[in-house]
Amino acid sequence: MKMVMLVYNEALDNEAMDILESCALKNYTKVIGVFGCGTSSGTHLGTDIWPGRNNILYVACEEAAGKKIILLVKQLRKSLGAEGMKAFLMPVEDLT
Repeated sequence: MKMVMLVYNEALDNEAMDILESCALKNYTKVIGVFGCGTSSGTHLGTDIWPGRNNILYVACEEAAGKKIILLVKQLRKSLGAEGMKAFLMPVEDLT
């Protein structure tokens, strides 16, 4: 099993959900309105000075589905540039 963590600009919520649908994944955890700073995406603190917020999706899935998500995010990033969405694939130690 793998855990995919998608961190993305809140404006890309539909695109993130489309990726899950493309992989036939229905189970996820979404964290809305998170703040942070990235080297390529800049600072997002939801303020006038640092506008914007991010969302995070966590998806526990089989390795093949996780790799497909990564591939779809890479394809999307080609059209978005630096700002937008990042995906992380991590091992799941225990699933209860």
